[in-house]
Amino acid sequence: MEDVKAVVLPQQPRGNDKVKNEAQRRNRRVLGDIGNNLEAAHLVEGKPPVKISRPMTRSFHAQLLAKAQAKAEKNGNPVLPVLEDRAAALNRKRGPAKKAAVAPKKAIEKPISETLVVISSDEEEEKDKQVNRCKPVEGPSRKEVKTLTSILTARSKAMACGVDIKPKEKIVDFDSADVSDELAVVEYIDDLYQFYKLTEDDSRVHDYMESQPDINPKMRSILIDWLVEVHRKFELMPETFYLTVNIIDRYLSMKIVSRRELQLVGISSMVIASKYEEIWAPQVIDFVCLSDYAYTGDQILLMEKAILGKLEWYLTVPTPYVFLSRYIKASVSPGEEVKNMVFFLAELGIMHYPTTVRYSPSLIAAAAVYGARCTLNKAPFWTETLKHHTGYSEEQLRDCAKLLVGFHLNAAESNLQAVYRKFSKPEHVAVARIPPAKSFLSSSS
Repeated sequence: MEDVKAVVLPQQPRGNDKVKNEAQRRNRRVLGDIGNNLEAAHLVEGKPPVKISRPMTRSFHAQLLAKAQAKAEKNGNPVLPVLEDRAAALNRKRGPAKKAAVAPKKAIEKPISETLVVISSDEEEEKDKQVNRCKPVEGPSRKEVKTLTSILTARSKAMACGVDIKPKEKIVDFDSADVSDELAVVEYIDDLYQFYKLTEDDSRVHDYMESQPDINPKMRSILIDWLVEVHRKFELMPETFYLTVNIIDRYLSMKIVSRRELQLVGISSMVIASKYEEIWAPQVIDFVCLSDYAYTGDQILLMEKAILGKLEWYLTVPTPYVFLSRYIKASVSPGEEVKNMVFFLAELGIMHYPTTVRYSPSLIAAAAVYGARCTLNKAPFWTETLKHHTGYSEEQLRDCAKLLVGFHLNAAESNLQAVYRKFSKPEHVAVARIPPAKSFLSSSS
């Protein structure tokens, strides 16, 4: 079969646009794919090539071949599925090679590569496309550099979405300074305070005033206010005062006490706490003198025995002071002013019955630290270090801290002046005279 030759039309006169367009349409080649399309059509049934006026895709070529094969099978002349090489097929049909007339070349044309036409389905084409997409693009590797505009744009988007782009605050390891101190037990300190928080509910009292017919919360506050003065005159340790209050509350929650015996319970409770915490505990006769001989020494010792029997000698309890010493240290270099303000708010809190009943010792301690930092304007008011070691967030402490700041606001005009006078002295940096936190006062109004 002869080759399909391009038809060269003579130049048409100008002005005849229709003839010119028709000639251009006939001479137009479909992106170098005419040879393959004509040859593919030529291989079907050995018929003359079919001229196709549009590019032939693989799927369209497969459809043509399938139709031709179906027609051939119907006629009893099936088409071989193997496509032969283009050059071999042409040589076999032409016979011996003949010298062709050399025609002048108008332009240098790129040789068409002799390749096999492989028929594939649409699924295989999709797989090929996916594989090609996954292949990395070859080219010079260039490191991505963030410009100022891109950084500002990212920050603007983050702020618009409400994303906090501030760097996360680090937790300070304040125990590292006490590694050489054996009494600090740095290796076990975290485990100890985890145990204290787990067991603080065992020694925590609940509302017991309903079971006490002869006393009320105001009488309890008067007793605690008097014990603050006794504690200051004996110059006892802070642990002794907090343990005294804990023993009083636990005994009153188990035993009905008359109004006349209430002060005796307070004196005997401080005797027990002094023996437990102090190196040199005051003598019983000293408490008799301070009580203006309202009770004898034997009465104090008998009440001491009754209290210990009721409590089953359970005195190792986590009081608010246990947590205060740890949480003040977690403030990281708090200073004397912060320390005294924390103790001032904490003592005001445990002197009032509702605070002791409503909140746990650890929460009272954490709220005292938070209220003190707010009062002294120590920003940030609640750090990640405090949150980590206390286990409380700022929102969890706000109600209790607001209550403690309210006690601070009314302390100067209250009838119970022992705590206010104690922390108004220079040895306690006169923190009681500092104005309360404005943030809580504005929220309460």
